[in-house]
Amino acid sequence: MTDVHAEAVRRAHAEPLKFAYWVPNVSGGLVVSKVEQRTDWSYDYNVTLARLAEDNGFDYALSQVRYLASYGAAYQHESTSLSLALALATERLTVIAAVHPGLWQPAVLAKWLTTADHITGGRIATNVVSGWFKDEFTKLGEPWLEHGERYRRSEEFIRYLREIWTSEHAELRGDFYRLHDVDLKPKPLDLPGRPHPEIFQGGNSTAARGQAGRVSDWYFANGNTPEGIAEQVRDVSEVAHVHGRTVKFGVNGFVVARDTEAEARDVLREIIDKADREAVEGFGEAVRQAGRSTGDGKGMWQDSEFADLVQYNDGFRTGLVGTPEQVAERILTYKRQGANLLLLGFLHYHEDVRYFGERILPLVRELEAAELERVG
Repeated sequence: MTDVHAEAVRRAHAEPLKFAYWVPNVSGGLVVSKVEQRTDWSYDYNVTLARLAEDNGFDYALSQVRYLASYGAAYQHESTSLSLALALATERLTVIAAVHPGLWQPAVLAKWLTTADHITGGRIATNVVSGWFKDEFTKLGEPWLEHGERYRRSEEFIRYLREIWTSEHAELRGDFYRLHDVDLKPKPLDLPGRPHPEIFQGGNSTAARGQAGRVSDWYFANGNTPEGIAEQVRDVSEVAHVHGRTVKFGVNGFVVARDTEAEARDVLREIIDKADREAVEGFGEAVRQAGRSTGDGKGMWQDSEFADLVQYNDGFRTGLVGTPEQVAERILTYKRQGANLLLLGFLHYHEDVRYFGERILPLVRELEAAELERVG
């Protein structure tokens, strides 16, 4: 472990893990399977879920961004509007609205986020998604850039957000965007611990890791082994260190927790056995073509197998399957690698979120307290 990685682990160790959930604002649930999912994409369902989640220990909710039907997701609620609605329906939850550069202009998003920041008392954030779904751009009349260019655009987009939020006369000329004497008023709320709404991003590639280290507040990793997450934490932290920054880390996972390990394994087996094969294969081809130009093989989904792709963001690979005790222990394994947050999906959201809050989260807090006492 390098000194920089060790420092990232130390920072993660010093604070309780945070938890986020994927907002099911897209039909079809969080697995591409014909298994029963007592999860719904409707507004009313999501309001109930948001309130349930914040009462069961969740700090963040991430709204998915989809503009067109894709791979079993026939219907979608738009991310930013639903995010604001969910924040207003809750008291403590911070809602992260996912957006695509190329479909948003940074000054327009900066204005929207600032307004939402004031309305919610600082409980809005954004996840800047470079994009993997080619049709979503081309069918809307926007150019589809190759992988490296998509990340260059996203990095410029994030730099411009920061400049608009912190400068009284933003003046920038980039390769993708221009600013001419932009003076945004009001600015975001002045709150302890953050200069503006938090900026998240995902991506496994070298380009994504570099971007996160240079400009983002949070880096979301797809589901992976503890060793794979440790590598990503190290790479991003080393880039951030060079630029005098620190970055926090979130890990995607899909929780299948039941009273016995056998029950949990049976649920996971049923999900995969009943996978919508045509949709999974179509999704797999789409995401692989989106990242083939990475060259070094570190792009998202580049080493994902069929079973991994049944959960959109490789959530099964994180291994959060078993009894509450097993899942809690596994969660702590990721904190030991430098994770600050777990981004979770579930099969039956209302039931499973409640089960997580009542049966798993207390064990996580006990393990954290014991570890803090042990190592100081």
